[in-house]
Amino acid sequence: GRLEAVTQQMGYHPQYLDSFLKTQHYLMHMDGPLPFDCRHYIAIMAAARHQCRYLVNLHVLQFLRAGGDPQWLRGLEFIPPKLRNLNEINKILAHRPWLITKEHIEKLLKISEWSWSLAELVHAVVLLAHCHALASFVFGCGCEQDEGLGGRGSLKPLSLGNQCFCEATAGNSCSQELLRINRKRSLDSCMELDSLRERMQRIHVETEGRDELRLLQQDREEGEGQGAEVGVQDGTEHCSDLSAGLSPLADTDGEVTGATNLACYMQDPDFGYQDFARRDEDQTQVFRVQDYSWEDHGFSLVNRLYSDIGHLLDEKFRMVDGLQSSAMAKRQGCEPSVFKRGIWNYIHCMFGIRYDDYDYAEVNQLLERMLKVYIKTVTCYPEKTNSEMFDRFWKQFKHSEKVHVNLLILEARMQAELLYALQAITQYMI
Repeated sequence: GRLEAVTQQMGYHPQYLDSFLKTQHYLMHMDGPLPFDCRHYIAIMAAARHQCRYLVNLHVLQFLRAGGDPQWLRGLEFIPPKLRNLNEINKILAHRPWLITKEHIEKLLKISEWSWSLAELVHAVVLLAHCHALASFVFGCGCEQDEGLGGRGSLKPLSLGNQCFCEATAGNSCSQELLRINRKRSLDSCMELDSLRERMQRIHVETEGRDELRLLQQDREEGEGQGAEVGVQDGTEHCSDLSAGLSPLADTDGEVTGATNLACYMQDPDFGYQDFARRDEDQTQVFRVQDYSWEDHGFSLVNRLYSDIGHLLDEKFRMVDGLQSSAMAKRQGCEPSVFKRGIWNYIHCMFGIRYDDYDYAEVNQLLERMLKVYIKTVTCYPEKTNSEMFDRFWKQFKHSEKVHVNLLILEARMQAELLYALQAITQYMI
């Protein structure tokens, strides 16, 4: 079922899984500023930016269960203007969050009859960041490829029998049993890894391999001569590989068979990640955590406008930071906290977020080049991740350690998007 692909991976770290499921359930199913059908549609819009069919299909089903209008599933032209106006910040947050300004916020809050309230906007921003980051995890751990043996081009028909992973917190016996099974599986990493490798061999796609080789070559060329500087530029633009020949979502006979054309859920599909500070352009303003941080600024703002979500997000950030990674760090010759901070700060660096008290020369010492290429791909353009990258770039890591690093990617990326969005909201309020 749809529950298993994500929770089986997160189940290697049961405490984090519990925290994630609580946040997911709260965002989608508990009291909040946004209607339930709109929450799932926003999730569809967010997942579509990264061509993540796994999440789009999951939320299409949940959207219909919440009483959503099936016509909306025909694309952005068929949804209310208020919801469609969210498209711009969805696009920017997904790919270049440093471009978010208070003017974007003001535009959404002051469009006459289609205006958003501050509380609604904060809920929407958290949803967008959550789904963008979760798309990175889905691709990074191979959940997207598991949609079918044909890879991301193969879709399974949606069935009302499929279960959304947020329902695992609902308390029913089946869900609790599934969580128990997932936790048990976290002890069987060797068997699970063998199974994963077999699946990877079956679903390898040649075109994905060519994308990887091109990315590696560009990253290698860009990295030559950089010295001790953090190698975050690879000159690779985001390329949309949406198939123009796919038809829109079919609703004949009242049945939904899957989101066959993700392009209908977004505008400007060619807009993608660019390196934060390209050497041929003027230096973009760096975001300094000392001036605006999650702990001192973002947490209180989001918790004030969307009750309790700040506590859930903060618990999730702390949980991933507290995960044990002693073996992983030992292989890199450093302390666990040093290794995790190197990954976290490297991800934030790609989004223009800097820590004044950190020596970025450590990144090159701690992270091998192939590992950095993997992290950047999963973080910035996860749709380019293919099944072999997870296996071939990480031979020295256990499966649970690979999942751990993907969790760090998920949370660091989400916090980066939130910092930019919440800072813009703060500037608007001031």
